[in-house]
Amino acid sequence: MTRALNLPNSITIARLFLAVIFFALMSQYSQRDPQPWMLDWAAGLFIFAALTDSLDGYLARRLGQVTVLGRVLDPLVDKMLVCGAFILLSGPAFVGRDGVNVTGVQAWMVVVIVGRELLVTGLRGINESFGHSFPASIHGKIKMWVQSITIAVIPVLIAHETTWAADNWADLLRTSLVWLAVAATALSAIQYMIQSRFVLSETTPA
Repeated sequence: MTRALNLPNSITIARLFLAVIFFALMSQYSQRDPQPWMLDWAAGLFIFAALTDSLDGYLARRLGQVTVLGRVLDPLVDKMLVCGAFILLSGPAFVGRDGVNVTGVQAWMVVVIVGRELLVTGLRGINESFGHSFPASIHGKIKMWVQSITIAVIPVLIAHETTWAADNWADLLRTSLVWLAVAATALSAIQYMIQSRFVLSETTPA
């Protein structure tokens, strides 16, 4: 007897391959010898991957195909995609001839973003070990949307910076998105810590 195809898990695995291609494009880009098409393709791949994230969750619930693999792999791929994107945006590929990173993403910001993901993953495991559900909160969803928009928009702004070189709005938008992403990340971390205060105080939950 053949097993029915688990469509949500297949979409998640496909998103993993999209992430690999996205990372390859971002890592091969060089601000010292810019090739805008790389950033345009990277942004397009990321947007498509983000859309499939919403799709596989919907299909899993709709088709009754929620699996242990899906519950583990889906958030893992999301975290890898987002954290990897911010790491690359802060890296040497986006440092121009003047020695300045054009994305505005600084190393300490990446530490905040990656640290938040590690913290929440740990808190989720502890909560579930006590039998408490630990679903994504509205703060976490806002954080994800802000981060995703930031990752999708910044490469496009950089790829076409010569088009609006005289426009201050592009620099303002880029800076605003980066700081909004960091702020949303920090606020969601605080919210999850408050939600898990019994863990921080080393007391047994009611």
